[in-house]
Amino acid sequence: MNDSQPEPESERVAEARARARDRLHRERASLRPLGWAVILVVVLGSANSEPVPGLHAKALAVTVALCVFAGTLLIAIRDRFPESSVELQTAVIAVMGAAGVAIAGLQVKGATGVAAGVAVFMAITRLPLRRGVVIGGAVTLALGVVTAVAGSSSSAVAAGTLVTVLLGVVAQFLKRSRESETQTEMLLAQLADARDEQARAAAVAERGRIAGELHDVLAHSLSGAAVQLQAARKLAEREHAPPPLSHAIDRASELVKGGLANARQAVGALRGDTLPTLRDLPSLIDSCKLDMNLSVTLQIEGEPRALPAGRSLALYRGAQEALTNIARYAPSAPTTVVVRYEPERTRLSIDNGASAAPPRQGMGGGHGLAGLRARIERAGGTMSAGPTAGGWRVEIELPG
Repeated sequence: MNDSQPEPESERVAEARARARDRLHRERASLRPLGWAVILVVVLGSANSEPVPGLHAKALAVTVALCVFAGTLLIAIRDRFPESSVELQTAVIAVMGAAGVAIAGLQVKGATGVAAGVAVFMAITRLPLRRGVVIGGAVTLALGVVTAVAGSSSSAVAAGTLVTVLLGVVAQFLKRSRESETQTEMLLAQLADARDEQARAAAVAERGRIAGELHDVLAHSLSGAAVQLQAARKLAEREHAPPPLSHAIDRASELVKGGLANARQAVGALRGDTLPTLRDLPSLIDSCKLDMNLSVTLQIEGEPRALPAGRSLALYRGAQEALTNIARYAPSAPTTVVVRYEPERTRLSIDNGASAAPPRQGMGGGHGLAGLRARIERAGGTMSAGPTAGGWRVEIELPG
């Protein structure tokens, strides 16, 4: 069994389908007065024929047939009738056709054969092709048989049958024309989608090529520089180099590591890799607990909601940088990460207490907060970082 779900329609295709649906509603609304006019014509024609509608014998049968025809036609021209089940539509149109045939058989010399023709027209336009042809053919055949049995001349029977057939042909032509217009519009929408997808695929391929070049040239070079700086640090320690030199090597190593991380991030963005968001914050905290042995607690306040990708990424990077700094300077400090969803803003705060363990060496020089502040400001937010009574706090606020 195939459990695959159909792919959702694109916005362009959905708009084309909506336009076709609106156009169909407008067409039906414009034809509704014609339905009322048909009822009036049939009633007036019946009133001028024999037997005149009444409440006795054959006249009562004419009255009932007229009421049934008018009632079913009023149901069929309602705006919501096409949304009904096919079975219900078939039943209503079949009853309409039977009433039209009955009127024509009861009033042989009247012009009431129009009623049966309208039923055939409705059957072809509203029902699936096979059902429509079956109902239309049955009504046409019954009309010819009933009028012939009632005593109509052969020319009158042929004329009535021909008119009904012509109405069915016209209905099929109109239906096919409408379906063809809708199909053409849908195909044009799908063609435009295919062109957009082709252009998107070409752009992704080009970005992949650029990402490969960046990775091969920049990332490899930075990785080599990082290895050389590690060797230089060890050599400086062995040779008891002066502190300014060791600090310069550490700073260069930090810059290379930061550049390598940024290069990898840029390569990932060019390749279309999924960037992290606030939804990935629990995974980040679990990773910090496991890899950095941090004691971190996450709290969510307010009703979580989706944020714009850029702002959600900025908050994620804020938490990442703050936790990295805690691992560097206060590795044993208890830490609380709070995400607070307010009506018009989202706040992220990272609080850590005092640490009994000494700062870790070789994890950078603490310049990440400056870059983070610039990222937050580009996203339209603010950031503050500073000491508290018992430790350190980083707080970020972004609209949305």
